[in-house]
Amino acid sequence: MLQEYLRLNKNILAAFASSIIISAIIAQLLSDQADFINTTYTTIADYVIYFSVFIGLFYLSNRKKYRLESGETDTVKLKHDLKKLITSMGIAEVIYTVARWAFQYYFLTINYDPYLASIASQVISTIIYLIVLNSIVKMTRLYKDEN
Repeated sequence: MLQEYLRLNKNILAAFASSIIISAIIAQLLSDQADFINTTYTTIADYVIYFSVFIGLFYLSNRKKYRLESGETDTVKLKHDLKKLITSMGIAEVIYTVARWAFQYYFLTINYDPYLASIASQVISTIIYLIVLNSIVKMTRLYKDEN
C-alpha cells in the first residue's frame, strides 16, 4: 500500500519537474506579453507537459498491476481504480489550477522575472496539490490494503 502511494507521488513529481522546466521557458519567452496572457499560456503548457509525462509514467508503473494470469487486462479493477484516481486528481487539479494561475499572476504583477514567477507559483501549487491529492486518495481508499 505504501509502495503504491510512493509510486504515484514519484510519477507526479517527475511530471511536475518536466512541466516546471518547460513552463519557465515559455513564461520567459512570453515576457513581453500582458501578465494574464503570460500566465494563461504558461498554465496551458504546464498541463500539456504534466499530463503527457504523468500518463506515460503511470502506465509504465502500473501496466502489470492490471494483468490477469491469462494475460488479459482486468478491466473491472482498472475501471474501478481509474474512477477513484480521476476523481481524486480532478478535485486536486481544480485547486492546483486556481492557485497556480493566481500565484503566477500575482508574482508577475509585483515584477518577478517571468521564469521565476512560473517556477515559484508551480512549486507552491504543487505542494498544495500533493496535500489535496494524497488526502483524497486516502479518503477514497484507492490503495486499500488487499490482505
